[in-house]
Amino acid sequence: MRLRRFVYENGITLCFLALFIGSLVGQAIAGFHAFNQDQVQHNSSTISFGTYLSSSAFGQAVMENWQSEYLQFTLFIFLTIWLVQRGSPESKELGKEGVESDQQQRLGGYAPRKGPSWARRGGPLTTVYSNSLLLVMGAIWVGSWFAQSVTGRVEFNAERFDHHQDALSWTSYLTNAHFWEQTLQNWQSEFLAIASMAILAVYLRQRGSPESKPVGAPHDATGVEG
Repeated sequence: MRLRRFVYENGITLCFLALFIGSLVGQAIAGFHAFNQDQVQHNSSTISFGTYLSSSAFGQAVMENWQSEYLQFTLFIFLTIWLVQRGSPESKELGKEGVESDQQQRLGGYAPRKGPSWARRGGPLTTVYSNSLLLVMGAIWVGSWFAQSVTGRVEFNAERFDHHQDALSWTSYLTNAHFWEQTLQNWQSEFLAIASMAILAVYLRQRGSPESKPVGAPHDATGVEG
């Protein structure tokens, strides 16, 4: 019963973690075969699956996607503090932009007994906790972006060696068009997805989803979830 209740109460997280693991395993297997096919075509030695998993080729492919996803959510968390979209359930109500008062955020003396202890303490700890979601998501983005740049440089220099060219330093690679082409092609898709969700949710509905307004809600109802 405890396991069933745990699964029920954490269904969204567990479902998406399972989908993530399945997709990552699938990507690893497909990428491994694609990598070795490319090696054969270039008359190079193939590698084992374990070696591929620790290679910069696999690392770059994974980090490329991670950094763009975490950038998307980091920016969305931050910008929705200040920006609104009339009629969208993804937005706060018009006129409620900003970090809000302690009373609205249930801080200090306004914190309920069952609320997080850091919300009641005040001082630097409460300030950090008040921004902890943005800080952690931003840190994951910076870390995955850095990992992408490191693994991407290794892959890029391997191609340069094949063409008898000198390797680029990490700082030189960061200003290279190849790095930014790979980076921006991921960013633009994430930004488009957020903009599409914000505006389409104004006029379209999905019954039963908290990402949608109630089916009968007016188009200009803002910050209302179904």
